[in-house]
Amino acid sequence: MSSTEQRFLRYVALGDSQTEGVGDGDDTVGLRGFADRLAERLAPHNPGLRYANLAVRGRLARHVHEEQLAPALALRPDLATVVAGVNDLLRPGFDPDEVAGHLEAVFAALTAQGVRVATVTFPDVARMSPLARPLSPRVAALNERVLRAARRHGVAVAETAHHPVVTDPRLWSPDRLHAAPLGHDRIAAALAHALAVPGSDDSWTRPLPGPPVSLPTGWRGAAGELRWAASFAGPWVGRRLRGRSSGDGRTAKRPRLLPVRAAG
Repeated sequence: MSSTEQRFLRYVALGDSQTEGVGDGDDTVGLRGFADRLAERLAPHNPGLRYANLAVRGRLARHVHEEQLAPALALRPDLATVVAGVNDLLRPGFDPDEVAGHLEAVFAALTAQGVRVATVTFPDVARMSPLARPLSPRVAALNERVLRAARRHGVAVAETAHHPVVTDPRLWSPDRLHAAPLGHDRIAAALAHALAVPGSDDSWTRPLPGPPVSLPTGWRGAAGELRWAASFAGPWVGRRLRGRSSGDGRTAKRPRLLPVRAAG
């Protein structure tokens, strides 16, 4: 290990469904996700690494702040990832300053304890679904504020928003909100690169092999959008109208620091 490499012994992940690992496995076989995959990338270079994942699907940024920060600090991590805000920007009353304020409070509390913190920026969801076009300004507003907060607190940022590959349909689950296994692996690679993990590089920014895949257009595209709305958007709206969340009754999948085995 060179003198410039930082060693991590306790990694804690905070966030919502993406950090929990939705889209990478399922509730029957278990979820993996980018945080698990990042821990596996860290393990060969950090003997004795232990990892906890406090994320719960459906959580807003304020929930991450109010429910996950204190347990995270109690675990005394030296590395934390904080990824949240997408559930907020889907809500009618989205306020980017309020959301970023909660995320910055988490950044500040962790870094004040000497924790190395990493986060991501979010891709433009309109590039994955035309029906999501009204959300584009919200994504841009949230990303801008996350970047400013990250700079103020020395947080490492994987700027996934800038690279066309991140909206390749092959990286996304059918619901277009959660990464597929290949997408979770790219997020883990992006965070490893932002943290300068040995062996990491910018290969996560490159296009996938083979011909590019694009969403269908014309009547086929319209039919696909209607199927997506009926299968995924409709149930989500229904839960909101009933005051329900996909995370109701759920707790963190890995609340304690446990050993990590290296990838492979």
